[in-house]
Amino acid sequence: MATEVHPDADAVAGLALITGLSAAALRQVADCAYLRHIPGGRRIFSQGEPAGRAHALLSGCVRVTQMGSDGAEIVIRFIGADQIFGCAPLLTDGLYPADATTMVDCIEVSWARADLLALMRQEPDIAINMTAILGRRIGETQERLRELATQSVERRIARTLLRLLDQAGQQADAGVRIAFPLRRKDIADIAGTTLHTVSRILTDWERRDLLTSRKQCLIVMSPEDIRRIAEGDGG
Repeated sequence: MATEVHPDADAVAGLALITGLSAAALRQVADCAYLRHIPGGRRIFSQGEPAGRAHALLSGCVRVTQMGSDGAEIVIRFIGADQIFGCAPLLTDGLYPADATTMVDCIEVSWARADLLALMRQEPDIAINMTAILGRRIGETQERLRELATQSVERRIARTLLRLLDQAGQQADAGVRIAFPLRRKDIADIAGTTLHTVSRILTDWERRDLLTSRKQCLIVMSPEDIRRIAEGDGG
């Protein structure tokens, strides 16, 4: 980690993990952190390796994937700016449960396990924030399981796109652009369906001018229509 430096307090102030901390506590959090600029396409950590550090993203996007015993790999989630990742195993079995790979050039901060635990003991708000973040992710996972059991594939794909717009939507001339390169397999994994099905449905939506996709850049031209499909009012 020879190239890493400590971030300043302003750089980490927007992280959900440290919401509500005093200026002095923010400086301490920053002093314990290391900052890295990571090119796109680089592995940050690998499934099954010891979780020596907890991570948060200041900019960019990270794809989190998990491989099953049969060798099949699926996307678990995307991590965007100001979000934490790779933190839960520091509180459980100490092993990263998935791979984390940068999708674009990223700026990341991380903390050693001992430092983060010490900060949580000293600043209870950090522990409370961590619990809230992990709780929301569990809730999202439960919601995705419910959708998988009860909703049509068109609705699940539409809901996946809406979540991505909420997480990483940027206004563009033609609509709202998802601000990172997105493979159709990514959408298939998150929506719980096949690549063939996603390709068929997205091609139909492109024909209807609901969205456009070129070179892994997806722009939703009609978020209202996508929302109607997600709610079961069209498709």
